[in-house]
Amino acid sequence: MDCIFCKIASKEIPSKVVFEDEQVIAFHDISPEAPVHVLIVPKAHIASANDITGDNSHIVAHIFEVAASLAGRLGVAESGFRIVNNCGNDGGQTVGHLHFHLLGGRSLQWPPG
Repeated sequence: MDCIFCKIASKEIPSKVVFEDEQVIAFHDISPEAPVHVLIVPKAHIASANDITGDNSHIVAHIFEVAASLAGRLGVAESGFRIVNNCGNDGGQTVGHLHFHLLGGRSLQWPPG
């Protein structure tokens, strides 16, 4: 499979990892949109939110637990942060592997654009 996030998870491509366990890897985005911009990615290849099922939804719950912990570690839990998932072309998904953006460190506007 030619998936950049699978390659990052398997360490074929280097990244600035901030968290890793058996289910997920989290690393700094290479084109940050905020002072804190981390991607949280399941190690198992799940193409998008459309592919979340009863068999893999526990990974999404775990991602949100990791996000809350990382927000604290990265100093944005108190001031506030955003967790974003883009799904499909019109939703802005650019990598065909489920991932969540953790953004913080500045005032974030809504709608984002």
